[in-house]
Amino acid sequence: MSDDSWSPPAALVAVDLVILTLRASMLHILLVERGIEPYQGDLALPGGFLNNAAEDVVTAAHRELREEANLDASQLHLEQLGAYGAPGRDPRGRIISVAYLAIAPGLPDPVAGTDAAGACWEPVEGVLSGRLNLAFDHQRILADGVERARAKLEYSALATAFCDKTFTISELQQVYEAVWGVQLDPRNFYRKVQAVPGFIVPAGSDRRITKGRPARLFRAGPRTSLYPPLVRPDQSTTNVGDR
Repeated sequence: MSDDSWSPPAALVAVDLVILTLRASMLHILLVERGIEPYQGDLALPGGFLNNAAEDVVTAAHRELREEANLDASQLHLEQLGAYGAPGRDPRGRIISVAYLAIAPGLPDPVAGTDAAGACWEPVEGVLSGRLNLAFDHQRILADGVERARAKLEYSALATAFCDKTFTISELQQVYEAVWGVQLDPRNFYRKVQAVPGFIVPAGSDRRITKGRPARLFRAGPRTSLYPPLVRPDQSTTNVGDR
């Protein structure tokens, strides 16, 4: 039996962005200082509401990337992370946020946009450890985004999204170490990477880093899934070849 008195609950839709990059070989997250209430003055993930009822969620994510971080979505890795809609997550009312994970190498210093009072890169470790608190439920969203990246490094070629178009195996190893938060043995890492056909391919040139032998350059290959996977070691394990 239908209930003629039923009406859809009022809810707003927003997008939030977990934007990750490596800076000084450390995993960093882009945060903005909120310029308005609620949580004025607190740090949060960049994002915002859909402009209107006609705007698609993905379009809104692309727009927020431009407005909040001056980034072109076509030039980076972007994937939907999840939806967050717990009652009370936002004191302004029932707001459902669709979160996106964005990854790119060597991102520049940010410039605050729209209603943000400031923007900054912060080491992920400081946020995940609780030394730095975020507004709303953005701590949880960030944790989910970092865990998504950590897991996908095992079975996909996502690590190359943190690298420039050409990179050395040492630079690729730095990505795994920064995202996983562990130290890896270079020889075993090299062996594991080379055991996956099409993961990375020679770029046809070398880069002289020191006075010694030039480092070989690689680029992302055609393979998007890794088999055998590069299994994430335990925190107490320092050798990717041990598991």
